[in-house]
Amino acid sequence: MSLIKSISGIRGTIGGVVGEGLNPLDIVKFTAAYATWNKKNISNPSKKIVVGRDARISGEMVSHIVIGTLIGMGFDVVNIGLASTPTTELAVTMEDACGGIILTASHNPKHWNALKLLNDKGEFLNAKEGAEVLDYAENANFSFAEVDQLGKVVEKFDYTQRHIDHVLSLNLVDVEAIKAADFKVAIDCVNSVGGIALPALLNALGVTKIEKLGCEPNGQFAHNPEPLPEHLTDLSDLVKTTKADVGFVVDPDVDRLAIINEDGTMFGEEYTLVSVADYVLSQTPGNTASNMSSTRALRDITENYGCTYTASAVGEVNVVSAMKKTKCVIGGEGNGGVIYPESHYGRDALVGIALFLTHLAKSKKTTSQLRALYPSYYISKNKIELTPQIDVDGILAVIKGCYKRQYEVNDVDGVKIEFPQGWVHLRKSNTEPIIRIYSEAPTKEQADCFAQAIIAEIKRIANI
Repeated sequence: MSLIKSISGIRGTIGGVVGEGLNPLDIVKFTAAYATWNKKNISNPSKKIVVGRDARISGEMVSHIVIGTLIGMGFDVVNIGLASTPTTELAVTMEDACGGIILTASHNPKHWNALKLLNDKGEFLNAKEGAEVLDYAENANFSFAEVDQLGKVVEKFDYTQRHIDHVLSLNLVDVEAIKAADFKVAIDCVNSVGGIALPALLNALGVTKIEKLGCEPNGQFAHNPEPLPEHLTDLSDLVKTTKADVGFVVDPDVDRLAIINEDGTMFGEEYTLVSVADYVLSQTPGNTASNMSSTRALRDITENYGCTYTASAVGEVNVVSAMKKTKCVIGGEGNGGVIYPESHYGRDALVGIALFLTHLAKSKKTTSQLRALYPSYYISKNKIELTPQIDVDGILAVIKGCYKRQYEVNDVDGVKIEFPQGWVHLRKSNTEPIIRIYSEAPTKEQADCFAQAIIAEIKRIANI
């Protein structure tokens, strides 16, 4: 059994003994800790907290416990039921609530679930806030409401439609252009809430020809739910056999979007954001941001429009912070996460689909032809395991010193070295003596070469 307590929420496998899985007692503890933090830090007088969940088998059980605990802490709960992560984020602001809890383990397998915690803006807690919640939980530092101060619950199960209406209202979403293109679209929603949201969104956008996989929201994932190429062979085959114009696949909570070309090849999850950003920048030029491990292609596209790109530390909350600081018009993460501030500051696959289909319709190109417009890079992901006695921070400092005299080096999150033809990003693990090494270059061979050169340098420094 596993239980991972981090600043982004509480994630664990269902069952097990207390403290070793996401079981009812631990769910109560962490929910009460979040409620305590909310009381002390959020001034919104509504005392409403939104709760939404993906379609995991454990979702109903976890939802009942979370809602009951919040009521016991004196909060009113708006239960929106089966809803995507971005839907729940939007519901917080639409309800003028003081916070929200999303019950989803994102791309983890079906035996996992999680509590993801939102502030009154519908955004994830930052590192300091998350640490405070964990401290309250560790010390059981919370007090439940007396009987006359108990909260109440109201159910509002129409928020997926409200989310879709919101997407259609965005200025850069052109429903008429999408209708006129008469696309055939294939989708894979891994039997979670995407199976509710994507068909409804596509119908609202005027797409009448939809080929479906995994659209029964029963939590029985037919394949590994992370939208990586090796997991998308069934959708790739469906796109080819049905002669679809494009394929879309989302993770269980619908905040990541991967795209498949009309010939069944991968558009590339790194390029979901790149293509959407290209369209947004063509209409509303402005700054962009993504995390340091995302493709350089976004920087290239941004600079082509005469605008400024910023690389943030890894993590959605860090990307959002950078986007706000630099007033970005679009940003996100290379895992298929599109963050469009005109909508809200959260990764949103529904927004991504609507903007991408508008872009595709207006371009008059096939999906693969659109992909060919963008610079091609390849990312190599490696890691090197060290002994606990080795000073990982010291190694990173030496690497930085070796390269900063000749190349641009960013140390916001580990060490990222910018070479003329690519980059290498080194980050240490927070839980074990591991350095993760991501590299990118125009060819796979060159990306691997970058990584291996750095790995050899680390081994030399560490004398291993």
